[in-house]
Amino acid sequence: MKILVTGANGFIGKNLCLNLQQQNYEVLKYDLNNTLDELQQMIEECDFIMHLAGINRPLTPQEFYDGNANFTVKLIEMIEKTDHPKPILFSSSIQATRDNDYGKSKKQGEDYIFSYGQRNQVDVYVFRLANAFGKWCRPNYNSVVATFCHNIANNLEITINDPSVVIPFVYIDDICDCFIRCIGEKSTNTYYYASPVYERTIGELADLLKGFKNSRTTLEIANMEDGFAKKLYSTYLSYLPEKEFSYPLKMNIDQRGSFTEMLHTDNQGQVSVNISKPGIVKGNHWHHTKNEKFLVVSGKAKISFRKVGTDQVIDYYVSGEKLEVVDIPCGYTHNIENIGGTDLVTIMWANEVFDPNHPDTFYEKV
Repeated sequence: MKILVTGANGFIGKNLCLNLQQQNYEVLKYDLNNTLDELQQMIEECDFIMHLAGINRPLTPQEFYDGNANFTVKLIEMIEKTDHPKPILFSSSIQATRDNDYGKSKKQGEDYIFSYGQRNQVDVYVFRLANAFGKWCRPNYNSVVATFCHNIANNLEITINDPSVVIPFVYIDDICDCFIRCIGEKSTNTYYYASPVYERTIGELADLLKGFKNSRTTLEIANMEDGFAKKLYSTYLSYLPEKEFSYPLKMNIDQRGSFTEMLHTDNQGQVSVNISKPGIVKGNHWHHTKNEKFLVVSGKAKISFRKVGTDQVIDYYVSGEKLEVVDIPCGYTHNIENIGGTDLVTIMWANEVFDPNHPDTFYEKV
């Protein structure tokens, strides 16, 4: 199928075109750099139209109506000129119910689309979108998420007039999924809403983003079970300055090697990297409740265990040549010895972040 996307160079358009292409649709792209003659040709070739083109930051109120309503009329006229009505999806806004020029212009566009569908007995899909966010959205334009992400990532101030204001947000990938599912689906001839929608206050949004920035120091990762936090973190990273993709970690170094914490989580523990010099033994301690997983990724190691109160020692030999995870059960004193000729590199996961006030770590040689 050939899908015509108007507004293809916009925030939603860029993401949608890529999603369509990845699902093997042929995409015909129309934007401001194209002529109306080119648009007419695309209309004649396409099987389905996704109409995203519109205006949301004009110089004058009239531009709202020219871009959102009058251009929609022009598009419909061009479709009907072909005598082959095409199903059309229209990207509108939840603001279409509001008494402002943007909302009223979007509502007019909706009405034109519904009328076109009824007149030609063709499927139409009118989406009233919440506040969209995601990668490639233009900051300091019409998205608070894009502006906050850009400013916080670049050490710029953000302005919050009322942190208690609640805003409904919808993620770009969810929008694209909802749009694409409409292809070949019978229309309900009612309003559509991309989901899920996340309602958050401006204050909550700012706190999350500041936490993402600070995580490079605290190593704390937000709760990714929260769908909004997960998608917002992905969005925030896309606004990082290209020279700041990397950041240093604090390496605790001594003559034995080093130990470096990589990340902390609220409910899934922490991940660290342990480096040991040849012949070095680390550990010789046990835990009541804390448990760990060791993964040697380079070098050769012997991991030894002894159940507290017994004499039997159990040895596991592991290396970076064959990756395998070794669980460290509670109640077993344990150590790890570098038995190779090079540095031993081990990824270590613990089910809780280390708390110096309650370390749950007791020295006892294996």
